Parts: sequence; structure tokens; C-alpha cells
Amino acid sequence: MNICVFLSAADLDERYTRPAREFATLLGKGDHTLVWGGSDVGLMKVVADGVQEAGGRLTGVSVQFLSAKARPGVDEMVVAKDLAERKRLLLEKADAVVVMVGGTGTLDEATEILELKKHGHTDKPVVLLNTAGFYDGLKEQFRRMEAEGFLPRPLTDLVFFAEEPVGALAYLEESRGIE
Repeated sequence: MNICVFLSAADLDERYTRPAREFATLLGKGDHTLVWGGSDVGLMKVVADGVQEAGGRLTGVSVQFLSAKARPGVDEMVVAKDLAERKRLLLEKADAVVVMVGGTGTLDEATEILELKKHGHTDKPVVLLNTAGFYDGLKEQFRRMEAEGFLPRPLTDLVFFAEEPVGALAYLEESRGIE
């Protein structure tokens, strides 16, 4: 499976890097391909290292203004002209999406895939990995949106909230019929 991971390129605390590394190892050992922003810095590097070390493949989608930070030695690297094209390419290359901890870019990417799902433009499974309770507030906001009628589909049709990496990958594999 080609699994797109939206996540931060920042250097982060061990409470975020440990679960990211764990997920990356599971992804690689499962013979999956990481589809990610292509950067070789911060949490993006942690995940790419983990996938590669565990035998998985890497498909990066960088963007021109960040191409100096692109990871060398990947299976495939595409350089998009802008962030909009990057998001489109990331989603095109993915069978499933995992949202890890991140900033405004990660949130932008996450809401884009959820908007596409809401309108029936994709059926790709989406997991929000709620590492160290990072997305507790967002989870609550989504529940409020659902309760107050802002979502035309049940929240469970749009996103699966996982607290641990093993649960995130298990959900994706189950949703795609992988044993």
C-alpha cells in the first residue's frame, strides 16, 4: 500500500518522534511505501529513516522552494511547482493517508483530504494519529461540527482517530483488505 503521511518537518521532542519512528518501522516491515513531503529534516526525516531501515520504499513529493531539503536516495522523488500541486500529487500517489503531528501545513493537508472525502471525491482511508493527545482539541472540534450539523456525513466515515501507531496501520490494512 502507498501510505501518504502528512507531518511536520520540525525537530520535535521524543514524545512525538518515538511514535513516528514506531509507525515508520511498522510501515516498512509491512512492505508498504511511504509517500511524504520528501524533506530530509525533522520529523519527516525520522519517518523516512524508519521506513527505509525497515525495508519499505520512499516516494517523496517536494516543492521547488524546499527542494534543497529534499532527501537523496529515495525510490522516487517528484518536485512540484507549488504547494497546491504538491498536495494533489501526494494524494494521487496514495492509497491511504495518515496525519501525524504538525503545524499549519499539516492541518491544511489534513483538511483538504477530509473535504474531498466529505464531498465523495475520494474513498481513501484517513487516520489521524493523535500522538500524546496532540489532536485532542481538533478531535473535539470535529465532534462539535458533526453534532451541530456541519458535516453531511458521519465523522467516522471521514476519519479514524488512532492513539497508537499499531492501531493506525491496522485500521489502514483492514480498510484495504490486507491481512
